[in-house]
Formats: sequence, structure tokens, C-alpha cells
Amino acid sequence: MSRIQTLPKILPASGAVRTVPAGATERIVESITTAIVERRLMPGTKLSEQKIADIFQVSRTLVRQALNQLSRDRLVTLEPARGASVAMPSVDEAKQVFQVRAMLEGAMVRQLCALITDKQIAELRAHLSEELAAVIRTDVPGRTRLLADFHVVLARMLGNEVLAQLLSDLLSRSSLIALMYQSSHSAAHSQEEHVLIVEALQARDAPTAARLMEQHISAVEKNLRLDPHTADLFSALRPRG
Repeated sequence: MSRIQTLPKILPASGAVRTVPAGATERIVESITTAIVERRLMPGTKLSEQKIADIFQVSRTLVRQALNQLSRDRLVTLEPARGASVAMPSVDEAKQVFQVRAMLEGAMVRQLCALITDKQIAELRAHLSEELAAVIRTDVPGRTRLLADFHVVLARMLGNEVLAQLLSDLLSRSSLIALMYQSSHSAAHSQEEHVLIVEALQARDAPTAARLMEQHISAVEKNLRLDPHTADLFSALRPRG
């Protein structure tokens, strides 16, 4: 079945933790990004400027500005005469995104161990409870958003908004990659791994926290179906057996 789909309604889900910016362009960018993270927009989905303009009741010029920004963030592909569509990351890009995440987030939790407060640990425990509740009730959009937000929450606890924004962008791309390559790493496993990371943070055990974070990201990547595609027509079409 083709990956290309029609554009669904892409307004943010109720209860989303992110604050929607006031500007129309930013609001469109935020809504499309959230729809990708929450698995409501699939790779290859065509993004009609007119449909988006109708949904948000804005001009196509503002929609085009939003799509250009999303293209710079590698979440949308713009093609002459074909318009915009949700990006379809390559295998190489997928591997590189997870390599960068492992490097950044391993160092992040190592540093956080020296700075984290008991109050922040309590906040993380509350976040873990929300994750678990969403997993138990099979709330796919909710659990997807919460599992991704966990990593951004850690960055914000360092007081580093540049890192938080960078991670947010990488996590959006990771969500797109997981959609395209059908990760078999379950939400329940991710939630359990988050619990172990928080336990290491609470113990102020920097080496263990870094190792667990790197293993967590590696496990997600390894469970993606990143097998190389068939290289030539003969191999694809030759008779079997």
C-alpha cells in the first residue's frame, strides 16, 4: 500500500503539553510538528496549501512560510510542481539522527546528575506516572508525546533552552523515522527504560545514567527496520526457488 495519504485534520490534540504560539505561521508549524510526533501525519502525506489555509483560516502565503520552515527542519519535503509532503527520511539519515541523539543525551544526563534537585526528581517521577498511565490505557498519541517529551524535560532541567530546542527537533525527526521504518521497540519498553534512567539520576550515578540513556536510544534504533533496500531490478524480480 502506498505511503502517500490525503491530509487529515492536523489541529493539536487536546491536553498537549506544548504551548501553541500566537503567530499564525508558528501555530501551523507547531500543529504539523505535533501531528507528526503523535503519529497522526504519516511519511509521504501530501500537504495541500489550500487545505491547510482553510483549516487555520489564513492565507496561503502564511502556509507557505510555515512549510518552508518545516522544510528547513527536515520534516517536510518541497518539490517543484508537486508541492509539499511529510518527509520520508533515508536509512542513512535515520542512523545519523540516532547517533547524534546518543552523543548529546548521554552527555546531557551525565551533566544533569551533578545538578539535579530532589524537586526535579519528583517532577520526573510525576512524568513517569503520566507515561505509564498512557501506556496502560493504550493512548497512542498521548504516550508517544509523553515518551518524547521526557527527553526534552531533561534538557530543560539543565536550564539549556538551546539543547532543549535541538532535542525537540531531533525527537520530531525520530518520530518520523519510527513511523516510516516501523519500530518494534514498544512504548512499554521505552517507559521502563525511562524509569531506570530516573533511578540513576536520583542516585546521582552519572556513568550509569549515561550508559542507560545510550542503551535506550540504541535499543530504539536497533528495533527499526533499517534493512538496506534491494539494489537492482534483477535481484528484486528474479524467480525464487
